[in-house]
Amino acid sequence: MTSANLLIVILVGAVVGALVGLALGGALTGFYLAVVAGFLATVIAGVARNEIMKRAGAGPDDSKIPNLVLIYSAVASLGGSSLADEVVRISGLDSAVWLGMLAGLFSCILLAMLLITYYMNPETGRPWKM
Repeated sequence: MTSANLLIVILVGAVVGALVGLALGGALTGFYLAVVAGFLATVIAGVARNEIMKRAGAGPDDSKIPNLVLIYSAVASLGGSSLADEVVRISGLDSAVWLGMLAGLFSCILLAMLLITYYMNPETGRPWKM
């Protein structure tokens, strides 16, 4: 289930980031667009993962991302959004969809890392139940 959790978060985050970039590309540019896209992608990917895992029958203990992890991931989305803005600036591909997709992808990679850290058992080095 760990791979499914991570794939859901990363794919949904990239798609939501691209859609936010497409929708808000004319109103926001650069860093501000990246922050909004990364934040929305992180929150929506977390909610989508919770709903998909709940419907998949993973159980009440395994299906929900704790609110504390979502708050930390929203803060971490600032780092992913900053990285996306720098990558777009250096690459020269100035597209709002590209910027939004990268912001969502990088922010959700940080969310996936937080999920792995949260579910890791420090005694054995293996996941608790994910």
